Amino acid sequence: MGKKSCSFSRKIIRRRLKKMAETMPDDVISTNNVTTTTNNAATVSTAVVGGVAGKPKKKTGGARLWMRFDCFGQSELIECDKNAIIKRVSIPARDLRILGPVFSHSSNILAREKAMVVNLEFIKAIVTAEEVLVLDPLSQEVLPFVDQLRQQLPHRSPFKNHEDGQLDVQEKENYPLNGGKWLPAPEAAEGLQCELPFEFQVLEIALEVVCTYLDTSVADLEKDAYPVLDELARNVSTKNLEHVRGLKSNLTRLLARVQKVRDEIEHLLDDNEDMADLYLSRKRLQNQQFEAMLGVATSNSIVPVAPYVQRRGSNVSASFIASNLSDDNDVEDLEMLLEAYFMQLDGTRNKILSW
Repeated sequence: MGKKSCSFSRKIIRRRLKKMAETMPDDVISTNNVTTTTNNAATVSTAVVGGVAGKPKKKTGGARLWMRFDCFGQSELIECDKNAIIKRVSIPARDLRILGPVFSHSSNILAREKAMVVNLEFIKAIVTAEEVLVLDPLSQEVLPFVDQLRQQLPHRSPFKNHEDGQLDVQEKENYPLNGGKWLPAPEAAEGLQCELPFEFQVLEIALEVVCTYLDTSVADLEKDAYPVLDELARNVSTKNLEHVRGLKSNLTRLLARVQKVRDEIEHLLDDNEDMADLYLSRKRLQNQQFEAMLGVATSNSIVPVAPYVQRRGSNVSASFIASNLSDDNDVEDLEMLLEAYFMQLDGTRNKILSW
């Protein structure tokens, strides 16, 4: 009986409270709710933590700012997330981690099927045969690289863009349409042999900016070092020794950064296959020529049987590979480019070691 009467009294109390809440104004109800929440903070916080509201939201990879430059020198700012970049340039997800903050001062030049991943000091970019995507283009350190791309790419491009976005009539004659894309005619290509492919133009600008930055850093450190050393020679004190120790730490870090870029270039120079994989424009042109030849071979086949087409295509592929084998092994242009900057970095390294 005691239990029943207790539960019955609780029901009566709930009904009365409900009627009181219905007759109260809205502002009074909200005020009472706030008071109740304040007085029972421990109970509310426990309920929130135990409920859905207490679960932390799952972090998702947000979009990052990139600047896109094409082979005609046109540029635009875009925001892309990781999946969009992977789909756009056809690289594995691990390559984007190389461009992340964990590898902020590492040096990598990686060749992929359709792209080149460049991670040199503060320059983080993905280069294809047609465009380059620069990460964090508004960063103070990256701005010189962006400025150099704006200044040099339009002058180095074999095409000239007009205000209406069309090619000149004479340029169209020199670059006949092949498979929906403009390709140099043989007589026009002879005049462009001295021109580096687009991906090497970008790589050269990146190496030039990085080497200039490292040379300037060494010169600035040298300028700051001589007064400190002279002061230490005049007065050997704890304060002067701390200044010299700080300069030595900066010098050691700078030497490591120069060494990383130098070692990466040396690694490429030691492997002709790695250098050949960086010829993105050549690989793209070979794929286009092979597809065109395969299409002609398929359309000229007398008996349209699938096995025959495959055999015919395999013969075309074999002859095509044999005819372009010498071109695949030709890495002289890239080798000369890398050797020039390797010697410059080696000179910077020797300058630091001579101190």
